[in-house]
Amino acid sequence: MSHRNDATSDREQKLARIHELLVARDAPAVHLTSTAALAWLLDGPRPAVPLGGAAVFSATVTRGRRVIVTALANEVERLDAEEIAGVEWRTIPWHGSLAAAPVDALHETDLAPELRAARAALLPVETERYRALGADTARAVSRVLQDARPSWTERDLAGRLARAAYEIGAEPAVLLAAGEQRGSVQHPIPTDATLGRRAMAVVTMVRHGLHASMTRWVEFAPTGEPNDVEARLRAVEADVLAATRPGADLDGLFAEIPRAYARHGFGDDAWTRHHQGGATGYAGRDPKAFPGIGGRVAEAQAFAWNPWVPGAKLEDTVLATSAGIELLTHDPDWPSTTVRGLERPLPLAHH
Repeated sequence: MSHRNDATSDREQKLARIHELLVARDAPAVHLTSTAALAWLLDGPRPAVPLGGAAVFSATVTRGRRVIVTALANEVERLDAEEIAGVEWRTIPWHGSLAAAPVDALHETDLAPELRAARAALLPVETERYRALGADTARAVSRVLQDARPSWTERDLAGRLARAAYEIGAEPAVLLAAGEQRGSVQHPIPTDATLGRRAMAVVTMVRHGLHASMTRWVEFAPTGEPNDVEARLRAVEADVLAATRPGADLDGLFAEIPRAYARHGFGDDAWTRHHQGGATGYAGRDPKAFPGIGGRVAEAQAFAWNPWVPGAKLEDTVLATSAGIELLTHDPDWPSTTVRGLERPLPLAHH
């Protein structure tokens, strides 16, 4: 059975976007080397061999819309058979340099902001892939957490989440797990600590090059009492999501984050304790949002904000559209509460 990636239905539209950039710069070509740009242009192949590693091929796009893929000799047959369709191939030795373009070309870094903007507005075929990935990811995480036990270690939880990623045809890019002793760690890389009474799972799963990120909590000794910190953090997130609208200035949008934390009782500097997420798509954060970031929110652009305070965190991958926020990583069977029209996750209570 072939696993070839024949998804090329949006290639021409992407080449048209690159053509416009090259015309504006009066440049003959651009040479792409990042996994984000390659996965975007070539319809979601797996660019690397090590998970999260450097790409094992590069691509040159000419103003005439030729796509020349340079591949290492020990990778080209697999790539041609399983990952990339509809391109010209150029093979170099396995010890060769993928950074060198076969024709005169700008390097990707010369057009980095423009290319990031070009891939921000997702095409209809991309949004359909994203919806499917988001739903599959949410259901996969739900299944793992429904089976979770307080005696599991964080590594146990992470291992089952990794298996869940592969079971939906994706790959894990981020797997974090925090038991009750580590719920205030910003990035809880899994350890041998047991989950105990309360645990957090954080995942990013990648399929067709698209990144679906989400965070969920599980409680093994639920008190049934309302959690004021979580409720106020959901209000912070709601303020940020409300500001995430096509056409919004990204710097102004980011400026809303400190105000939201302060508005809901966390103080003026709570946002400095952890990064807040940002645009996503063909990279986990494309880019991570920061004060002074340039650009505007595009129509049908994906975001994964992750408001955090010690012991509480929220994260889902969403689509910003003129019709409003669309939740991508959503499982309708997960316990939730409605916040300003959006279903937001509550901790899963094991009784």
